[in-house]
Amino acid sequence: MQIRKYADLDALSRAAAQDFVALAKEAVAARGVFHVLLSGGSTPKRLFQLLAAMGRAALPWDAIHLWWGDERCVPPDHADSNYGMTRATLIEPLGLGNVHRIVGEGDPAAGARAYEEALVAALGSPPVVDLALQGMGPDGHTASLFPHSPGLAERTRFVVANPVDSPLTKGKTTRITLTYPAINAARHVRFLAGGADKAATLAAVLQGPRDAQTYPSQGVEGADVQWLVDEAAAARLAP
Repeated sequence: MQIRKYADLDALSRAAAQDFVALAKEAVAARGVFHVLLSGGSTPKRLFQLLAAMGRAALPWDAIHLWWGDERCVPPDHADSNYGMTRATLIEPLGLGNVHRIVGEGDPAAGARAYEEALVAALGSPPVVDLALQGMGPDGHTASLFPHSPGLAERTRFVVANPVDSPLTKGKTTRITLTYPAINAARHVRFLAGGADKAATLAAVLQGPRDAQTYPSQGVEGADVQWLVDEAAAARLAP
């Protein structure tokens, strides 16, 4: 695991964009395709804007496939949709194809099964993406693997409908999420974490005792896991 610290969210996002470009070009050169797992929430939005600003010619987008690590159970045009945010900031500005969204507006269990089938059909079992972009919530969750939720114990399924109960979700709800077996199969993982509200949790996740039930981000253990954090989020890390 590597920790990379940046002055602010913009600098963090620019570094993440550079990683995205480098890993995409490397994968396309080696295998002819780049499969990336996208995260939702506020932190990756700036990254997507930066990639869009580069223009379509900056990357071999026709060889890049977009997948998602989780989705809220809402329609794609809902303000809370992870896909909807990416569509507005990246997909539509560049006119991208090869987009594999999680269908969150129907039955969550059926949506999870369908997405797992699509992943396995495209990428094998376990499905190996080239890059998994992960966020971390102020409570330590990643994707929609929330503290003490049933999805944390899943070891055979790659996508599940995970019932959660959290102040961050405004109470009980269900999210469709990839599980540890899927996320940990990625060739590269990049966590993006910014903001002072995450400082205490980040210190616990990176430097505290292992307790993935309480801090689910600790359960991500890929071959190449790097944390890109800003100074506000890193304020409580030991030197």
